[in-house]
Amino acid sequence: MKPRMSQRIQFSLAYLLVAVIVLSFLQSWLLAPRTIEIPMSKFFELLKADEVEKVAVTEREIRGIAKPGALPSPPSAPGDRLRKLLGSEEETRVFVTTRIPLVDDQQLINELRAHNVEFAGRIETTFWKDLLFGWVIPLAVMVAIWMFLMRRVGGGPTQALSFGRSKHKIFDRKELKTTFADVAGVDEAKAELVEIVDFLKNPRKYQRLGGRIPKGVLLVGPPGTGKTLLARAVAGEADVPFFTLSGSEFVEMFVGVGAARVRDLFEQAKDKAPCIIFIDELDAIGKSRAGASGFVGGHDEREQTLNQLLAEMDGFDSSKGVIIMAATNRPEVLDQALLRPGRFDRQVVVDKPDIRGREAILRLHARAVVLAPNVELGVIAARTPGFAGADLANIVNEAALLAARKEKNAVEMSDFEEAIDRMVAGLEKKSRVLSEKERDIVAHHEMGHAFVAATVAHADPVHKVTIIPRGIAALGMTYQLPTEDRFLLTRSEIEDRIAVLLGGRVAEELVYGEVSTGAHNDLERASELARLMVTKYGMSERIGLATYGERTPLFLKGSGFGGERDYSEATARTIDEEVRAILDRTHDRVRGLLTTKKSALVAAATELKRVETLEGEPLRRLLNGDAAGTNASRRAPLP
Repeated sequence: MKPRMSQRIQFSLAYLLVAVIVLSFLQSWLLAPRTIEIPMSKFFELLKADEVEKVAVTEREIRGIAKPGALPSPPSAPGDRLRKLLGSEEETRVFVTTRIPLVDDQQLINELRAHNVEFAGRIETTFWKDLLFGWVIPLAVMVAIWMFLMRRVGGGPTQALSFGRSKHKIFDRKELKTTFADVAGVDEAKAELVEIVDFLKNPRKYQRLGGRIPKGVLLVGPPGTGKTLLARAVAGEADVPFFTLSGSEFVEMFVGVGAARVRDLFEQAKDKAPCIIFIDELDAIGKSRAGASGFVGGHDEREQTLNQLLAEMDGFDSSKGVIIMAATNRPEVLDQALLRPGRFDRQVVVDKPDIRGREAILRLHARAVVLAPNVELGVIAARTPGFAGADLANIVNEAALLAARKEKNAVEMSDFEEAIDRMVAGLEKKSRVLSEKERDIVAHHEMGHAFVAATVAHADPVHKVTIIPRGIAALGMTYQLPTEDRFLLTRSEIEDRIAVLLGGRVAEELVYGEVSTGAHNDLERASELARLMVTKYGMSERIGLATYGERTPLFLKGSGFGGERDYSEATARTIDEEVRAILDRTHDRVRGLLTTKKSALVAAATELKRVETLEGEPLRRLLNGDAAGTNASRRAPLP
């Protein structure tokens, strides 16, 4: 309680000082009587005309009050509006004039007596009016504001105003409805976390043999894979309070605020043990401190917050049932002190789901959606390789919205297809009108991709081809439907992928004899695959098994600065030549494949221009238009 009382006293003293300054300002500038300065000659004119009521005479000036209407109106001032608001606005009758040194005091007194002017060393003011409007009312307003701030920010009239209080959200046992039944597609991670639930429910089961309950569990994985959902499910299964906040909520502009919030968080968690503390985006405060003394620079507030977190994790006893869970998608930038045993003892990888996991996630989210009989969630799962759980949930929701917009009674397969297209390529650009020549080029380009994918041995089957513009720059799309998730690729499979990417460019060359700018993204992706073959995968005879890239020093990791190249100029030239050779060989191969199918390609492009979208059996018939050539070239090796 002593630190909080100290902060309250400090705030009160600071507030009192500011209030006194403000009140003095109001009293001296805004609420003081208006004064007009006149020359000495004007003063004598007013005196001879009996327009002066009383004066105060000093060595340097004469200050007095004139009769109503004797003085001209002064120019407007900032305090006029406030005077009017407070009811103190009145005619200006106070004047001041600078005395001429040669004026005899006795002669001046005689003149004042002759005109019955009251004179003295000072002028009496209305004390009670000045006290009321200058001090009592403003002071009451200041006290009311002070009490309001103490209640709102401090949490109550008897609590201190503290910026070091944690901003976490706490969910008690009644509010947590999430369990492992609400999580799908991450079975391995769930299996790891089941043990954490058992720790919280039956701690003595593990302590009887001398075991120690883990203090921290770090969930590592790409965004949208369900790390926060898993943490909530652990708390729901264990039936314990759940403290949650983001790492960025610890860091403030003032040094020490984040550390104070860490202390407050752990104090509250110990009082509610057993419980779970969940820190999302741990890298916001847990970045490596290795570069703090280098040219990259450091951040004192973040480092003090991290130091306090490390100290708190060392200082509490996990046997009381307080377990810290954290999530990050950038484990490589975390400080090594966080990852050592005794702090985050366990790291649970929450990866993107495979095809079976995606189907399970879709079934989970589709429970609240009315599905039509033609919906095949397995096909949707196959069409979404690389999608995280959040992406799949968005697809189900988007499909439901599309069906409701069309006033359907159930969500159909076409709605899911449209939702996937929106996720992958963006919204349809119906307002983007292409010329006839551009539509012709796009149709031949997309059919070039489709024919190559249907011809080479290791390409995924073509699912749909469209020339409807989508997104920012996509004038057409060729969709391939993977039959299974692939985690390893052979050299021939990568070469076939490059061949499919070059199919659109080669189709333009064959049909028009020239090329357009529409293949720039295809060329970029093909070049990247070829460069990876040479520099990372050891698939070049000239380069060999060595890998090349950039070395990033430890203190630069996570800073946004690149490393230094770890190969010479001669090696760089060889890498460029090998990349160029792979692309040239694949280009020649694709040109040979499409030359034998040119007539079928042109016929398919004409049909695509007419219907704008081809899929299913009509697309397969068009791609199989040259059956003899297809069978003869399907296993053609790369020269």
